[in-house]
Amino acid sequence: ISLLAMAIEKIGCPVISLTGWQAGVKTDAKYGAARISTIDTERLQAELDKKNIVIVAGFQGINKYDDITTLGRGGSDTSAVALAAALHADVCEIYTDVDGVYTADPRFVKNAYKLDDISYDEMLELASLGANVLHNRSVEMAKKYGVKLSVRSSLNTMKAHMLRR
Repeated sequence: ISLLAMAIEKIGCPVISLTGWQAGVKTDAKYGAARISTIDTERLQAELDKKNIVIVAGFQGINKYDDITTLGRGGSDTSAVALAAALHADVCEIYTDVDGVYTADPRFVKNAYKLDDISYDEMLELASLGANVLHNRSVEMAKKYGVKLSVRSSLNTMKAHMLRR
C-alpha cells in the first residue's frame, strides 16, 4: 500500500495509506479466518473530508484484545465491500486478474460467454462452483448490505461487470 501511495503522491494527489486497524476494522479473534464485526469510520471519514485518497490494506483488522487478525481467503475483497458498506459508498469496485465474469470457465468451456450484469445469487452460485472472480464471503456481504459491486479486470479497464440485487 505504501508503494501505491508513493505513486499517487508523485503525481500530486493527497494520499494516506492505513492498515486495517488504523482504518477502524474490528474483527473477531479467529486468526486466519477472522470475520469483520464493525468498522469505526471516524478516521476514514476525517481523511476523506480532507480530500485525501485513502488506501486501506485489506485482509486484516484488529480484535477486542488489540491483536492483529487476518481475514483469510477472499479477505481483501471482503474488506473492500465492508468498507464500502460502512461508508455508504455508491459502488464498490473490485479489480481482479481475470477478464470478467463468464457463464463458465472459458479455459474449459468453449461456448462460455462474458456476462455484463449478474445478480448476487447468480454470482454466489458461480463462486460455489469454483469461479475465481469473487470470494463468496464478499458477495454475501455485498448482498446483505446492498452494496453494488463493479467487477473490473486489471488487464482491461474498459468494461465492468455489475452485480445487482
